[in-house]
Amino acid sequence: MKKHITLIALLLLSITVNSQIVYHDASVFPLLGKATQSTATRYERLPDSLRKISRPPLWELGQNSAGLAVRFRSNSTTIAAKWNLLLDRYMNHMTPTGTKGLDLYCLQDGKWVFVNSGRPNGKESTVTIISDMKPEEREYMLYLPLYDGVTSLAIGVDSLSEISQPKVDLPVRTKPIVFYGTSILQGCSASRPGMAHTNILSRWLNRETINLGFSGNGQLDLEIADVITNVDASMYILDFVANATVEQMKERADKFYTIIRSRHPDTPILFVEDPIFTHTRFDQRIAQEVKERNETINAFFQLLKKRGEKNIYFLSSRDMLGHDGEATVDGAHFTDLGFMRYAELLYPVIKKHMK
Repeated sequence: MKKHITLIALLLLSITVNSQIVYHDASVFPLLGKATQSTATRYERLPDSLRKISRPPLWELGQNSAGLAVRFRSNSTTIAAKWNLLLDRYMNHMTPTGTKGLDLYCLQDGKWVFVNSGRPNGKESTVTIISDMKPEEREYMLYLPLYDGVTSLAIGVDSLSEISQPKVDLPVRTKPIVFYGTSILQGCSASRPGMAHTNILSRWLNRETINLGFSGNGQLDLEIADVITNVDASMYILDFVANATVEQMKERADKFYTIIRSRHPDTPILFVEDPIFTHTRFDQRIAQEVKERNETINAFFQLLKKRGEKNIYFLSSRDMLGHDGEATVDGAHFTDLGFMRYAELLYPVIKKHMK
């Protein structure tokens, strides 16, 4: 009898040991989505040199980790995460998983497949993202929060498993696609990080994307054009019209474009119209603003064409959100449906023209 009790105790101890999670600092693994490595901390988007130069709201948004993703490989049956947030921000038109959660994808047959999300539970979170998997080697990509900053991140795996550098170079990191723009570009209001259109496109194209979206602040700040030029990109996508006023576009658009073009004379540049927001069918003031902004960006694009500029393209927003009025959370910011529709509109254009 004692022998049986001892065997059971040993078995339970073995199960306990095997189920222990060991955490590894994510800073040892590749981080995708950064335009520059000259940041004060790892999970920021803007160089520290802009701390006292950029407008305070722009600088603060640069500390959000939108578009950043960690790549790793593991044979663990469980993937967990610990992360500390900069702000623990609440937004009334976004889910916590989108604002400050994590999003795990796995590479299967060359395509990225959603695994599960890491739901935040405060400024400090420890979460099991997935468990009870077969102990097989897999390639993973872990997206970081869209509207908060990350001060530390650790990835947890079974104590008897391995976690290592990725062996597959996907998404391809040479010549990433650089996006510049607004709150929508930053990812508002995706339900989870992987559903921001820049991240969707990165998976579909298997190419690294860089998200320089700044909520309410895509106002053609010239120092951001300098940041963009640091990236040897396959394409630059300028999607700022929803934030820039007509006056700002007339004053800054040519300067912003010229900074990029002077450093990258042959790289394709895509201009995107202001979305035709779903509530413009009722809100006449917003409808008029959208009309005037789109007329301004169209006129600027035609000016560039007359000037003889090459490798520039223009995307109409007419079909961006569909025509059923169901693709936003508040009439303006995209839901997952809106982001999927936008990605589907952008995909063939990017695929055709990217270097």
